[in-house]
Amino acid sequence: MKRKCDQCERPATTHSVEIIKGQKIEKHLCDLHAAEQGLTLKATQQPINELLDSLVKIHSGNATKPAKEPVCEHCNTSYKQFREQSLLGCPGCYAAFETQLSSLLERAHEGATHHVGKAPRRAGMSEQRQQQLMHLRKRLGEAVTVEDYELAARLRDEIHKVENNN
Repeated sequence: MKRKCDQCERPATTHSVEIIKGQKIEKHLCDLHAAEQGLTLKATQQPINELLDSLVKIHSGNATKPAKEPVCEHCNTSYKQFREQSLLGCPGCYAAFETQLSSLLERAHEGATHHVGKAPRRAGMSEQRQQQLMHLRKRLGEAVTVEDYELAARLRDEIHKVENNN
């Protein structure tokens, strides 16, 4: 059952509880009477990403002048759309957003701008050893497929030897 306002017949939308000198006082008020008593807050329903964008702009000093948003000339994807969806529209987007993407790619690849393989730099593995491991793993998979378990065991041991030979 919905409560009615304590001061009129409208439905109560604000409920407050106060404890004064150990006594509990409940108030059930409509919007009008709640506003009169200063119990309502005007809530703005702004999406969190917009709120964060405006906060970042204020702290970076770009709040007053909006910068022209780069747009890919091939697929018309804007950089804002890329940030929201984390998807580029076409290969032309890499050229259109080159300045913005370069810092993202450097962070993702630990300072590198070109992909050099699966193992991160911090693993200390040379490209030659990576190639050797890939070749051994491929041979291991083939040996297991044809059920040559002796060869598979030798390849497994060799892989362990190469991996632990830092």
